[in-house]
Amino acid sequence: MALTSPLQDDSIHQAPLEIVSKLLSENIHLTTLEHESIIVAISPLLENNHPPPDLCEFFCKHCRERPRSMVVIEVFTPVVQRILKHNMDFGKCPRLRLFTQEYILALNELNAGMEVVNKFIHSMHGPTANCPHPRVLPNLVAVCLAAIYSCYEEFINSRDNSPSLKEIRNGCQQQCDRKPNIPMRLLHTNPDLVSQEVTSTESRHKSVIVTSNEILVEVERNNTVNQKLKANSGNDSEPNLIDCLLISPTCSTISIELSPQAERVLGCYVEILKMLSDYDDWRPALASLLQPIPFPKEALAHETFTKELKYVIQRFAEDPRQEVHSCLLSVRAGKDGWFQLYSPGGVACDDDGELFASMVHILMGSCYKTKKFLLSLAENKLGPCMLLALRGNQTMVEILCLMLEYNIIENNDTQLQIISTLESTDVGKRMYEQLCDRQRELKELQRKGGPTRLTLPSKSTDADLARLLSSGSFGNLENLSLAFTNVTSACAEQLIKLPSLKQLNLWSTQFGDAGLRVLSEHLTTLQVLNLCETPVTDAGLLALSSMKSLCSLNMNSTKLSADTYEDLKAKLPNLKEVDVRYTEAW
Repeated sequence: MALTSPLQDDSIHQAPLEIVSKLLSENIHLTTLEHESIIVAISPLLENNHPPPDLCEFFCKHCRERPRSMVVIEVFTPVVQRILKHNMDFGKCPRLRLFTQEYILALNELNAGMEVVNKFIHSMHGPTANCPHPRVLPNLVAVCLAAIYSCYEEFINSRDNSPSLKEIRNGCQQQCDRKPNIPMRLLHTNPDLVSQEVTSTESRHKSVIVTSNEILVEVERNNTVNQKLKANSGNDSEPNLIDCLLISPTCSTISIELSPQAERVLGCYVEILKMLSDYDDWRPALASLLQPIPFPKEALAHETFTKELKYVIQRFAEDPRQEVHSCLLSVRAGKDGWFQLYSPGGVACDDDGELFASMVHILMGSCYKTKKFLLSLAENKLGPCMLLALRGNQTMVEILCLMLEYNIIENNDTQLQIISTLESTDVGKRMYEQLCDRQRELKELQRKGGPTRLTLPSKSTDADLARLLSSGSFGNLENLSLAFTNVTSACAEQLIKLPSLKQLNLWSTQFGDAGLRVLSEHLTTLQVLNLCETPVTDAGLLALSSMKSLCSLNMNSTKLSADTYEDLKAKLPNLKEVDVRYTEAW
């Protein structure tokens, strides 16, 4: 009746499935053949309906006990495909996620293993360049994250007396239902123990074994003292992720061994994340979903996991799209991102800095806070940068030259060390000589003299502007008009060399967000700016909030929003003249 009824009502189709679920819960001693017969019989009902929770449990059991059964391929495949395409929230239907998870593991148990899983992922994406189903990727990522967490769940629960996900699902949240708390905190160290560790010679090579059912953790102690952690030992605030993972002086190295089954699960789902990162249309959303680092600390301290995940991070670092590689940075200030984890000194770094150099290269190419990014590198990663430059890495040679050019390094001894590093290789020597030439030209350009006002002819290009500014002194230039020329954001590198510039007209040019971000870092004394009919958006206009000297700002016919306009008015106290006609804020 449910299959033939013309009525379109979910309850009609769900009723027989719920009846079957109830019968199955009352008959737990069924044979394997009976299991398969029931699944085949109800398969028509599953074509347009999600299985209820109890039925999901029944399917999960079949996937675990009979992964090579033809029922898995013939009946479960369309059911899982429908779940991945249409499910909106696994939080409301956790057993649908568990069923999907067990189904993928069953595919991995087939003779072809990951090849079958790869074909399944490809079938979910489809043959075209863009997947037509927007819910597939977030649902697959949710399944992967839950499966990876489950690999470390026993270890997490053995060290933390909070209820496990399993206990919460089963309603066992009483203290007596949980495992006794193990009296060792791996990532939070007692300062008294630190001092004992440093002074005691007997404990330098001791190891502590923590066994939690199927997981063995060995913590090797040594006498290395982390000065940063020691300096912050009196601070009661919660340490950030990297501070936790750098491990305290008493616990300098961690070796995590998972059970064979957990290793298989981990390997399968990390491999799926790799597959997802290979699809160009999925990579931006995948990078965004992984940007907050949604993995437990135990996974990030596990060498096997971070080594396998490195492929995904490398794919992000190779993608020229800013929406992808910008996700390597932290999701907000004060937090750490993949860039920190995989840079030298980070817990996930297992090479000599090749991935770090790759990430720096792509980020410097589009990072809108270039100067701020350089400052961060100088403060935290100057040593690795100099070491890689010493080995001839061109990206790091460029970074060191930029640090000198933008006066990032104030200490004279450090500046001399950077210069010595640059002169130690052919590529460094060549770039340093070019830097010296640019500095001489810059001094000539900024020398007092020359016109106070300058207007470039229409149709002038970035190259024309650069050629003009290299022809003499422009230290007195206060008013520059580039209106109706063909200049782009690239000319910002020339504009920031003008020390006296107060008024800049970019009307009807192709000057965009990237250029505004550079100007906002360097031309903080600019007073008048005309951006009428330029392709700037909120992303670039928000950067103007640091230009406190702005008195007049023309944003006529731009993509300015009302919210950004209100934000700029609040942050620019000297702003008196504003033109927002033909914008959303008008």
